[in-house]
Amino acid sequence: MEVQPIRCKKEIERMKRSLHGRDLLLFIIGINTNLRISDILPLTREDFDGDHIRVKEKKTGKYRLIRINESIRKAIAELAPDSGYLFPSRKGNKPISTTQAYRRLTEAAERAGLPYNFGTHSMRKTWALHAYKNGQDLATIQKALNHGSQRETLSYIGIVQDTLDNLFDSVNL
Repeated sequence: MEVQPIRCKKEIERMKRSLHGRDLLLFIIGINTNLRISDILPLTREDFDGDHIRVKEKKTGKYRLIRINESIRKAIAELAPDSGYLFPSRKGNKPISTTQAYRRLTEAAERAGLPYNFGTHSMRKTWALHAYKNGQDLATIQKALNHGSQRETLSYIGIVQDTLDNLFDSVNL
């Protein structure tokens, strides 16, 4: 089952309303960065350095600086613990698991009535789709996602299928 990005801002707002506390913070960070869930969950308050989040990606082993936008800044101020993990588990001194994050977010997606498959990776795809819709250069989005080609990026965010759907809709004989 391939997960999809959240395509419109109304659905994003419905999703936000279906979440609270730690889970809302997770969602806001997820859709406002292009980080994978495995890189989001171990974040601590101390990883936020002024205007950036400093992350060592699990998949690539590379360090990255991610700019903190106003949505993240506000969510951190209102929802994050003062120190330690942003997404603490009740089972000891560690963050919640990717399975727990998936469970919480997919339950919220159901409550929000999202009409497509949603998973933790949907947040990364949502960031990319909305960057594209906001007019960001595809090559820059591709680089930010660490994709090998623009075709891969377009497919990843569902633009290829949307373009084909629009083509078939336009030929209405």
